[in-house]
Amino acid sequence: MSADKLAKINKMFYPKSVAVVGASARPGSVGNDLLKNLVKDFTGKIFPVNPKGGEILGVKAYTSLLEIPEEVDLVAVVVPAKAVFDVVDQCREKKVNGIVVISAGFKETGHEGLEREQELTRKVQEAGIPLVGPNCLGIINPEAGVKVNASFASKICEEGTLAFISQSGALCTSVLDYAQARQMGFSKFVSFGNKADVKEVDLLEYLADDPKTKVIAMYLENISDGKRFREIASKIFWEKHKPILCLKSGRSAEGAKAVSSHTGSLAGSDRVYDALLAQSGVQRVNTVAELFDLASLYTTQPLPKGRRLAIITNAGGPGIMATDAAVAAGLKLAPISDETKNALRDKMPEAASLRNPVDVLGDAKSDRYEAAVTTIMNDPNVDMGMVILTPQSMTDTDNIGANIPKAIAGIGKPVICSFMGAADVQKGVDVLVSQGVPNYSFPEAGVNALGGAVRLAESKEMGGRQYATLTDCDVEKAKQVIDGYLAGGHEKYLTQADCRALFECYKLPLLKSGIATTADQAAEIVAGIGSKVVMKVMSADVVHKFDSGGVLLNIEGPEAARAGYAKIYENVAKSVPGAKIDGILIEQMAEKGVEVILGCNRDASFGPLMMFGLGGTLVELLKDVTFRLAPMWKSSADNMIREIKAFKVLDGYRGAPKCDIAALTDTLLRLSTMVVNHPEIAECDINPLIVHADGKGCSVADSRVMLRR
Repeated sequence: MSADKLAKINKMFYPKSVAVVGASARPGSVGNDLLKNLVKDFTGKIFPVNPKGGEILGVKAYTSLLEIPEEVDLVAVVVPAKAVFDVVDQCREKKVNGIVVISAGFKETGHEGLEREQELTRKVQEAGIPLVGPNCLGIINPEAGVKVNASFASKICEEGTLAFISQSGALCTSVLDYAQARQMGFSKFVSFGNKADVKEVDLLEYLADDPKTKVIAMYLENISDGKRFREIASKIFWEKHKPILCLKSGRSAEGAKAVSSHTGSLAGSDRVYDALLAQSGVQRVNTVAELFDLASLYTTQPLPKGRRLAIITNAGGPGIMATDAAVAAGLKLAPISDETKNALRDKMPEAASLRNPVDVLGDAKSDRYEAAVTTIMNDPNVDMGMVILTPQSMTDTDNIGANIPKAIAGIGKPVICSFMGAADVQKGVDVLVSQGVPNYSFPEAGVNALGGAVRLAESKEMGGRQYATLTDCDVEKAKQVIDGYLAGGHEKYLTQADCRALFECYKLPLLKSGIATTADQAAEIVAGIGSKVVMKVMSADVVHKFDSGGVLLNIEGPEAARAGYAKIYENVAKSVPGAKIDGILIEQMAEKGVEVILGCNRDASFGPLMMFGLGGTLVELLKDVTFRLAPMWKSSADNMIREIKAFKVLDGYRGAPKCDIAALTDTLLRLSTMVVNHPEIAECDINPLIVHADGKGCSVADSRVMLRR
């Protein structure tokens, strides 16, 4: 984004003057509510615009923007869709800095609306004026001294350090109400609707350097530019150290494409977003509640330096609930040191449990809570803490809420509370939250937030964030191979034998092999290899070779090869009648190892989507796979491998030898580099890739590629 556009977006949040085109004197109308919000809070100049002129809400109204005698920074537009173009022309002549189009009637209404929106985009970009919307709630900056509420939300939000941007305006009104109930404020609040001009990526780029924003939260339905999103979000998280949370709708499988490769059939549209967000350092959440559970922690507490949690409670049951949640979230109960226990004995009743969870008993008041929190949180074995309170008749909840922030001041470890209940604990919760300690109504939500914080902290420290650079690949020869295959048409399906010439250019780990078109040739090839072989049918018509009887294993010797050749032809004729067979691939049997799958499916918007998982014939049933977008960092490849549920199988499960993870990572990065360098590779599967014992490498046992111009 240009420096000029960035500066103008800043002016939209810090305007000295705002005009409302479509301002109305009619109560309950959008034009009236928006103007009312500005009149109530905005510290700058306000210019209502209405064809009738006169006065609205006590402010002089103008018949057009051009009639206003002063400069206008921001224009909020609430006129019918067809009238918006004239307003944009006036904005251009008036040289305004930004436009917010609240009006609906654009692409959300169908083809005619889409054409209208495309024309709107063209006009504002020619004029060089950033536009938020159309079909949006508007923008809010609650910062003291500014307080611009250019929206039709019922009230301005409180000031805070969380920026919230949303594609949905209706969701925004609910979020504002929810945030108020949780006493959370915002640095910036934006509903950007159809994003005809200013998109989520532009807002991220702006918020990256916004000094008032500590954490960014988003609700998105799609992402406009995956590559730019990845670049900007990565910078925000790993360089600017601002956490980014995203609630991305559309997880259902209906968006998945049915294609011939395993990768394609397993990669629904949501998998692409999972990969993109993970590689961008963005933490994905599933609900609004989860988003605010994490945001309230990230805006108030430091990130944990480890997984060890201390639980302090006045009731045994909630302590057990928190323990179960901690184990499920991948946390560990901190071992309370003997020194800490000895220090606690002088401050706790004899019946108190000094093991983790530490039970301070139901009659605990603020002094006992403060002593427990101070002592335990200073234990070097403790990385983070949760304080649970259930309201008993003797519990001085408001005093406890006031003392906990004092007890944790300066310790540099995250501490959260779960004051369980509603009315009985509200005063204590109000004090806690006002002093920057987040509270969760139930322990499980708080522990899950701490689990999210641990994952975020570990992502923040992730190394290997450099793109793989391979110097031993023959890119030009690979281009020639691809051009040769596509010389006769638009697309070409490559069998395993066809893939060999391409894979050799990228030093992918291939086995000795040959192609037989007669039984005698099969016998000669097997004799030349000199060890057990696998025989596979070569046919574009036979997608699942094993299921079709087109694969024979452990063939040894010339006579067995002749018999195997005939058997494959017989099997395929029965299972895939009419299939055209190009020959039989005969390949050296690989050493024993773990079968995995590597693949790629080229997404229309975001480019190559890489897949990794446990391989073999059950891959689509088990669906134990992970995805990343190419090009990949080395750390991306490492994480892909370690994220599958079956990683223990590769890591030496139950005494089995550990697999060659380094060779597997290298193979994954080589495949990623290949598909990036050659956009003609539309789909690719290596299934299985056999990963041998540590130090013995990998072997491509089967593969297929779809080339497409």
